[in-house]
Amino acid sequence: MRTAGLMHQRTLPGGCPLWLIERPGAGILSAKLWMRGGSSADEPGQRGAAQLLAGVLSRGCGTLSGDDLADLVEGSGAGLRCEAAEDGTLLSLKCASSDAPSLVPLLLQMAQQPWLVPDQIDLERQLNLQTLQRQKEDPFQLAHDQLRQLLYGDGPYGHDPLGVEAELRAVTRDQLQQLAGHYGQSGAVLVLAGEIPPNVEELLLAGVTGAQWTCQPPPRRSGPAGHNKPAIALCNDETEQLVLMLGATTTPLGSPQALALRLLHCHLGVGMSSRLFVALREEHGLAYDVGVHFPARLGDAPFVFHLSSSSERAGEATTELLQEWQRLLDQPISEAELELALAKFRGQEALGRQTSSQIADRHALVLGHALPVDFAERSLAQAAQLSPEDLLAAARSLLATPCLSLCGPASALRQAEAVWQRHRLSQ
Repeated sequence: MRTAGLMHQRTLPGGCPLWLIERPGAGILSAKLWMRGGSSADEPGQRGAAQLLAGVLSRGCGTLSGDDLADLVEGSGAGLRCEAAEDGTLLSLKCASSDAPSLVPLLLQMAQQPWLVPDQIDLERQLNLQTLQRQKEDPFQLAHDQLRQLLYGDGPYGHDPLGVEAELRAVTRDQLQQLAGHYGQSGAVLVLAGEIPPNVEELLLAGVTGAQWTCQPPPRRSGPAGHNKPAIALCNDETEQLVLMLGATTTPLGSPQALALRLLHCHLGVGMSSRLFVALREEHGLAYDVGVHFPARLGDAPFVFHLSSSSERAGEATTELLQEWQRLLDQPISEAELELALAKFRGQEALGRQTSSQIADRHALVLGHALPVDFAERSLAQAAQLSPEDLLAAARSLLATPCLSLCGPASALRQAEAVWQRHRLSQ
């Protein structure tokens, strides 16, 4: 089947959908293999297994040892990355088009024929454990981890993709082998963008031995749900700043109200003209750092305000942050603010699709979420039809019961907690 423009869809033997996006003249090929089932699919007692496995994929596959694989990739000046996020595992390759014949076959070989050498597993495990230890020294990360627990508890989204230390230490090679054997069963999609070799399907299958890789296009289904009950969490960290994170679980990418939240995200947190930057930093001088986090998820995505401020002004910072959230629930944004948010949304979409790597990444994300390939274009058209009242309705439906996570010195925590307890959002 051929779609509009220079995009083609094919299917590899076994069922994996293959999308080819031609960009002649670039001299670069970017490939993204997105497989459903990231850290949210970690089994109980194995939290961290998906990321551990992803990290080991580039440490030997097919007929290539880890050293051989590294020599091949680095000797070509290419980039190869493997990582697990909440909803999927992504294998990402970027190389010169002339090197595609030797590098493109690695994608399916890593997914189907990883070596999983014990000493390499242990090395990757230690790197992940060290990262988890470093995160415990970061007030921002501590506040983020607390908020995640408030919003998702012990559910699939309730832990960092890196895992939980005790469980990560206990993950075995056999468990990783079993996990690797499930790659593609919950859905996978492969996207190539740039100068596409004429025999790309043969290249992809080169070196793969044994049975065909049986998989399917990622199905459209609901992801993990979150909690919707006001709560607060405190972390005592004797620094000179207070980190505040105020957030709620909302809705998946592609759901009817997700686009309204995306425009609110642009209004509140994109650029120096954003509402939070102007109100909290420019007008009140409260923010070392301020912003909004709203990632794409298969399940209930978090919508989060984050702010770091001096501990001496903890009460004022908490008051203003809560008031900005309450403002979303009490009154619609103006028509001028909506127009600016739309302009930012269009600009973000354009800036996010400049390179072959960005284009392949965007399409892999959209198709991995079982959304139509023209989802971005549809979203731009639909966003232009939304009104301030639509955004207010989405906020009242999804943001009415936020949770607050605080990390800072004890005196600042007491001030901030007192403000929270008096505010109606806490009720």
